Amino acid sequence: MKIGVPKETFPDERRVAAVPQTVAAFKKQGYEVLLEQGAGTAAGWDDQQYAEQGATLVSSRQEVFAQADVVLQVRSFGANPNALSDLDLLRRGQTVVGFCEPLSEGATMKEVAARGVNLLAMELIPRTTRAQSMDALSSMATVAGYKAVLMAADAVNKMFPMLMTAAGTIRPARVFVVGAGVAGLRAIATARALGAVVEAYDVRPAVKEEVESLGAKFLELGLETEEAQTAGGYAKAFDEAFYAKQRELMAKALIENHVVITTAAVPGKKAPVLLTEPMVKDMQPGSVIVDLAAERGGNCELTQPGKTIQVHGVTIIGPVNLPSAIPMDASLMYARNLANLVRHLTREEGQLHLDLEDDIVQGLLVCREGEVVHPRVREALGLPPLETPAEKQQ
Repeated sequence: MKIGVPKETFPDERRVAAVPQTVAAFKKQGYEVLLEQGAGTAAGWDDQQYAEQGATLVSSRQEVFAQADVVLQVRSFGANPNALSDLDLLRRGQTVVGFCEPLSEGATMKEVAARGVNLLAMELIPRTTRAQSMDALSSMATVAGYKAVLMAADAVNKMFPMLMTAAGTIRPARVFVVGAGVAGLRAIATARALGAVVEAYDVRPAVKEEVESLGAKFLELGLETEEAQTAGGYAKAFDEAFYAKQRELMAKALIENHVVITTAAVPGKKAPVLLTEPMVKDMQPGSVIVDLAAERGGNCELTQPGKTIQVHGVTIIGPVNLPSAIPMDASLMYARNLANLVRHLTREEGQLHLDLEDDIVQGLLVCREGEVVHPRVREALGLPPLETPAEKQQ
């Protein structure tokens, strides 16, 4: 089996889908790895490092797609408008794996399906114990949560730790993290490591223990519910009345803190608005908001994706593609996720096998044999459900 890794073509994308370490693992499993020259340079690995681990370097992405049975990418069809130029490079039966935005880019999924390829979307990996080593969303959220705190510390008008100085005591910065998923928990841990006093809120009461174990206070608003996530571990959306009540109750916490980091996102949907302009106006001058949901529209209604702005004396940072800002470790984590997935899918005689009874395959398989097959993507496209194997036999 030949595994291909082309350069990323999304603007400012510095990550890569394979690192020398995972190339060595693939070679040990008996696979050939084709790498487009320069694919790992922006992440910190030169071609020689890949060659030393057994990768075959090719001069063009056309060669990668022409020869590879499995193509590994960071941003693939749907998550990268520039990837549409790769459609003509696809061949029937080929498998492409990467982030694809399938729930919001259904039309692109139909175009890919028409080429007869298998498309696997990494953001749809089930958040289960069995799939944990392949969970790329969690890996990238870890990077984003860490980086968000560093950005906030650089922008806020205070130092994070308490300092006892000859000029007197400097009180620590106060940080409020909204959402205690993977990104939120990493943000909490990083802010605490820098010496800040941290408070966090999440609609899921079960995360209170995790928040407190990191040394932060868990803010209870009385809105917490066990129904805040799907069976697959992803966040659910609520109605506007719920978010309005949530904003009302969070307003006091915003006033008391110097930094607010928001992480609330629902797959395939616009991010819920948790901070309104009046709430921002009431915050302390010099405060900072880092909105990790900026790419989904933002948790703050004033957020401008990709920009840092100042409104009512508050700095609002709307980072996009934040994991790419730390490309070496982000690539290392993502490449390991992909390697674990490939290992899972090739357990039978070293060949790719998409077991449709496997919950991991069911979760991430978007296109197969000319069809969009993922139930949620089909629903978003207005397509009827496909017949199950049992129904076809009847």
